[in-house]
Amino acid sequence: MPRRQKAMKKPIAEMNLTPLMDLTFILLITFIITFPLIENGIPIKLPQGNVKPLDTTQTSVSVSVDKDGRFYVGDLTVTLDELREELRKRKEESADLRVIIRGDVAAQYGAVAEVAKLLSSLGIKNTSLALQE
Repeated sequence: MPRRQKAMKKPIAEMNLTPLMDLTFILLITFIITFPLIENGIPIKLPQGNVKPLDTTQTSVSVSVDKDGRFYVGDLTVTLDELREELRKRKEESADLRVIIRGDVAAQYGAVAEVAKLLSSLGIKNTSLALQE
């Protein structure tokens, strides 16, 4: 048997990683697109108003107040003390932290004011109120 035919019958021991890398990038893109939608999973009816798009280059955290006066950081339910501690930690991690306050249209004004007062006491000046068009 010629030498060339023996070399051809040898099994390939390397795995082709290209399809796995393609799949990884598709999953990464999917998570990047769907992550902001997951944060909006708390059932909050935002007030109507003129809306201006936010700058997405800054680090931001969403603080929500539902119609029953419960507080949320992202999608986690927290008390006011836990909210203070969480925001203090995040402020230490990122000096240019932006807080987006999402208050339900039926929420008590005092609960949203408590969040604003808390942000002021922590020295977080970059805040926004979320509205819907």
